[in-house]
Amino acid sequence: MVTETERDGMTWYQCEVCGMLFDAREDATQHEDNCDAEDPSYIQ
Repeated sequence: MVTETERDGMTWYQCEVCGMLFDAREDATQHEDNCDAEDPSYIQ
């Protein structure tokens, strides 16, 4: 489930699985559907 949080005067949507923040609820929901709670593959 995506949670909504306020930071720096903006609303952010957070993936409850890994904690990643998104500025659009749709992006956060899509990410969370595919999130495996491991480090993102682009971080090496």
